[in-house]
Amino acid sequence: MAGDAVVITVPGPHGDREVRISSPGRVLWPQLGITKLDLANYFVAVGDAFVRANGDRPVSLQRFPDGIDGEQFFSKNPPRGAPDYVRSVMVVYPSARSHPQLVIDEPAAAVWAVQMNTVVFHPWPSRAEDSDNPDQLRIDLDPQPGTDFGDAIPAAVELRAVLREAGLEAFIKTSGNRGLHVFAPIEPTHEFLEVRHAVIAAARELERRMPEKVTTAWWKEERGERIFVDFNQANRDRTMAGAYSPRALAHAPVATPIAWEELATTDPRTHTVLTIPERLATVGDPWESFGEKPGTIDVLLDWWQRDLDDGLGELPFPPDYPKMPGEPPRVQPSRAKKV
Repeated sequence: MAGDAVVITVPGPHGDREVRISSPGRVLWPQLGITKLDLANYFVAVGDAFVRANGDRPVSLQRFPDGIDGEQFFSKNPPRGAPDYVRSVMVVYPSARSHPQLVIDEPAAAVWAVQMNTVVFHPWPSRAEDSDNPDQLRIDLDPQPGTDFGDAIPAAVELRAVLREAGLEAFIKTSGNRGLHVFAPIEPTHEFLEVRHAVIAAARELERRMPEKVTTAWWKEERGERIFVDFNQANRDRTMAGAYSPRALAHAPVATPIAWEELATTDPRTHTVLTIPERLATVGDPWESFGEKPGTIDVLLDWWQRDLDDGLGELPFPPDYPKMPGEPPRVQPSRAKKV
């Protein structure tokens, strides 16, 4: 119905914006009864921290028109009817094709995305004005079957030490699911492939130190009960849920920045759409200083070259990528042995 809408006021850097939310009572998280309007109000509450972490970046929207249990799709193109305070930027995909992607510059843009049924926000690790050169090094610690969030904690602590030895300051957040995301601000002086190589170098060093606990094995059959260091999240057009982005899981979790001092005792299931506004109001934003002291990946690239000299080569790329120079065959080992 035309009258089934509300208008909410969203403060921002250019003053208040009035954002219309249609179907405000639509339930997005059935288990908790969290509605579209609830989600819009969540972004009003966390807007400053969300934009600080994800703003000025190309972003993909994961949209759920009928709630998280219904169909979903990704919007990489800016949806039609975007207000004038929502801009886009041209980016280049792995196929070499160029296309515009949405950029969020203020909380009202995130609330408008909620109006378009967005639940999860996936920002690039690069800035809109320099999208080819990441200013964030990102590493995904992904628990495999037989492991859980608790197993990712010691891996994250040791990874922090590895990055510190490479001259980088690491920040951490929950993934919103079972894993952990470790980020480091870097100077945007290297393109995606070089940053990927830096991530692989750090991942291999972590694997050397914790061989029974972590793995860089791309093929699942080789990972065992270890934490997978997902180096392919460093590729162009590969993204993870942004800081303070909700996830489309039943308990409405949020990918939440935490202080390193919290890591040993944090329970990711308690960081939800319902709890994060209060957490920000009382604890503050552990990532508020993110980016103030960017480092370089020079040391990690030296490690990458060292490993190349020692016979360790390129690792597999995602299956939808074009074949890359030096890449090993894209066939899982158990099948390759039968050839």
